[in-house]
Amino acid sequence: MVDADEHEPAGTDESGDIVGSEDADGGAGTLTDTYVAAIQHELVELPADATRVGVVRKPTSWFHGAVDENRPELGPPADLLETFRRREEDMKMRGLCEEGAHNAAWDEVGFEEAYREYLEESNEARAAIEDLESRLAAGESLALVCFENTEKKRCHRTVLRDVLSTGSSE
Repeated sequence: MVDADEHEPAGTDESGDIVGSEDADGGAGTLTDTYVAAIQHELVELPADATRVGVVRKPTSWFHGAVDENRPELGPPADLLETFRRREEDMKMRGLCEEGAHNAAWDEVGFEEAYREYLEESNEARAAIEDLESRLAAGESLALVCFENTEKKRCHRTVLRDVLSTGSSE
């Protein structure tokens, strides 16, 4: 992700990568990701034709204005988020900075593993992943969007991007 004082090269996400590429025959679309503030403050240039797909469980009204659609079933499950947030707050109370507490809590609760398990076991999440995979295969470009700036904090969005780019939902 980019901070307010940084800008990314055109056509890249916060990590500088675009997964997939459209071929001359209109093959696979591109897959990228970013966070909502980067869109709102024009800190990232997404492919012009990319559909901005929110992947948050409980979007705010202003979040809806920054995305073309939201797939709440691809947001982390409520119990995982609650456990994570409690642990993150505990770590902040112990003196860790916001980013440090966030990332340490991510590791302690096994967030990535739990989220991947959710994506594999939830019928709704699997159906949403299959839909996005089909859209990518048909040539649509997608940009996954949530709240976290992954330059500083870990985020489920990057795990989801990995699942979509490797076809791990099968």
